[in-house]
Amino acid sequence: MISFVLGVEDLADTRFALSPLHETLFSLRVLRDPGLSALHLPWRRSVLGTLGTLDIDLLMSLVAQRRTLPDFLTPNPTSFAPAFEEELAVVRQADPAQVRHDLLLAHAPDPLPAALREAVADAPRVAGLRDAICEVLRQYWRVAIESLWPRMRLLLEADMTYRARQLALGGARLLFADMHPNLRWQGGELYIDKMISKHRVMASGRGLLLLPSVFAHKPAPPVSPEEPPSLVYPCRGVATLWDTAPPTDGTALVSLLGAPRARLLGLLEEPLPTVELARRLRVTPSAVSQHLRVLYATGLVARARAGRQVLYRRSPLGDQLATSTGPTRS
Repeated sequence: MISFVLGVEDLADTRFALSPLHETLFSLRVLRDPGLSALHLPWRRSVLGTLGTLDIDLLMSLVAQRRTLPDFLTPNPTSFAPAFEEELAVVRQADPAQVRHDLLLAHAPDPLPAALREAVADAPRVAGLRDAICEVLRQYWRVAIESLWPRMRLLLEADMTYRARQLALGGARLLFADMHPNLRWQGGELYIDKMISKHRVMASGRGLLLLPSVFAHKPAPPVSPEEPPSLVYPCRGVATLWDTAPPTDGTALVSLLGAPRARLLGLLEEPLPTVELARRLRVTPSAVSQHLRVLYATGLVARARAGRQVLYRRSPLGDQLATSTGPTRS
């Protein structure tokens, strides 16, 4: 078990961030072990045919047998949503001694894979290994993640919106209550169960950084207890990520409202924020906002503020229209 001891100041400094670099690294675990998540099999099948001349041995060597990742490859983002190249530039500056330490620690107690063993054994070559890792990660990001990142980001932002609401309604206890079964908040301490390592980290004013992840299958703190407190956790709604967009059909509702607004009305059986609607429809939040304004102005949807977000839901008139129109019959 690993735990974070969080004081009042640490809770006040609990924050969220997005990290394309973290997602890239965590996707390697799914690529190496498809059994971690059947939900990502469509993505995995599509990626395997695109890796081409990438150094697969080096890529896979970054994931230890116990599925841990070296801490130097997952630095905490310095802004809310840094670009991938910005994060990779931080890794390129990692001290060779730190690189060696983190590789050994991540793979312990198992020996290093052959792709790492020789370079790590020779201290002057560690910097070259670090640069080679950065280059292969850059290539992998471009073929496996970059084109999907906008869609993934919408999902991650929707999760953060939900978590922020939980925090506003019930504090830390409610924030962590449904994040994952392995997490437990008690007496000012966040416990992470079923971990190989066992240590207790005093936040001591450093706060806690929370990073939702598409590819993480369980909470993942840093390997080393010396790292600042952070936690990668599984994002909500991953099961819908690789679904195809809702099809347009020939219903009377589509004829009346147009396909985009008809789809929106269909989704608003439950209260949803703009960012979640955008994610499900795979369009921009601004496009959704334009349609919502029309639906609200015509009385087909209602809206209510919950904390910092606005939730939309079908009005009684919208319910009547959505449920009374069916497929057009010939």
